[in-house]
Amino acid sequence: MTKTKSEELFDEAQHLMPGGVNSPVRAFKNVHRTPRFIKSAKGSSIIDVDGVRYIDYVCSWGPLILGHAFPSVIDAVKNATEDGLSFGAPTEKEVCIARLVCDLMPHVEMLRLVNSGTEAVMSAIRVARGFTGRNKIVKFKGCYHGHSDGLLVKAGSAALTTSIPDSAGVPPSCAKDTLVALYNDEQSVQELFSKHKNEIAAVIVEPVAANMGVVLPKNGFLHFLRDITKKNGSLLIFDEVITGFRLSIGGAGAYFDVKPDLVTLGKIIGGGLPMGAYGGRRDIMKCVSPVGNVYQAGTLSGNPVTVSAGIATLEYLSSHLELYAQLESKTQKLSDSFRSSFGKLVQVNQIASLMSVFWTQNPVTDYESAVCSDTKRFSDYFGFMLDHGIYIAPSQFEALFVSAAHSDEDIDSTIQVIQKYAKHLFEK
Repeated sequence: MTKTKSEELFDEAQHLMPGGVNSPVRAFKNVHRTPRFIKSAKGSSIIDVDGVRYIDYVCSWGPLILGHAFPSVIDAVKNATEDGLSFGAPTEKEVCIARLVCDLMPHVEMLRLVNSGTEAVMSAIRVARGFTGRNKIVKFKGCYHGHSDGLLVKAGSAALTTSIPDSAGVPPSCAKDTLVALYNDEQSVQELFSKHKNEIAAVIVEPVAANMGVVLPKNGFLHFLRDITKKNGSLLIFDEVITGFRLSIGGAGAYFDVKPDLVTLGKIIGGGLPMGAYGGRRDIMKCVSPVGNVYQAGTLSGNPVTVSAGIATLEYLSSHLELYAQLESKTQKLSDSFRSSFGKLVQVNQIASLMSVFWTQNPVTDYESAVCSDTKRFSDYFGFMLDHGIYIAPSQFEALFVSAAHSDEDIDSTIQVIQKYAKHLFEK
């Protein structure tokens, strides 16, 4: 059988890059497929090198809330490149985007631009430690905060007392100050604060977990985290690399009415280009060099091309707030279709324009319930959707993202494929 161009490229790529990819999940390893090599994208669609069009619900893993190649974003990038690609010096655009973020997120009084979500989180934790003079950090099992050494840990049998590295190459000494609690479990957090009184610099949390699939915080959980950190002199960090400007124009802090001390943001503030930021209370951020003694730097931070894309994205979102209700309505329609098509075979978690379909009959409220999902069934479902022109994340434990570019026709076409798969499944 003649190979597709994607198959040919993947064969070559595996000789040139580990696994043939530059980020592990792209290899499609868990779904036993060959990754599609993408040539172009527009609106809600991506087109691979073989000319096959897909309705895209990955959206570059979330930041493309306006869709691919949004006209004003593309124009901003083109215009910026005419003035040069990088200066390594301050620009007016950096001030503009900082002003925008601070205006839209009132709990962010000052921020620092960086180049990725991983860098934003790594820096925010350093600031939290520098500000409090404490070393220990609390994270939650199943929440992903980038690949810095201190956060690549998972909970073993001693989840509440000890963390072990989750990757080769990470010395145990890098993980010893990272404590792991259970998402949506207040008692696990209380036990850590009791055991490590006056030692915890910060609690970092995805306000909506989206790296074990989408898992919503239980009522009051985020407010509990706000209260316990404040009571113990620790900081609360919201990792909004995924939720920032997607749940609402003010992010998760505004959506849930919880004011974190620090927040981290990802590629959405770069219009999908490589970018991140961390920010929060002014007194905390003034610990950052050159004002304070917490060092963090980046040659390409505030890159004028990326910042231009971010400004165009945030300005459009802030002047079209009706998009958020429209996005939620579209996503709800998809969620309802999954529930009605598969019944008790699935659990569908959805909030705003984020959702996940878990192949399990039990509610998914944390890491343990998420990993009970039938990953073999997910692989079959993924393959069917891909073969029928629907591009979703190649992992049970990722989110589905809806963008403003997804038309009613796109949603209806997707629902038709969902219903076809249900018929295929129940006729087996």
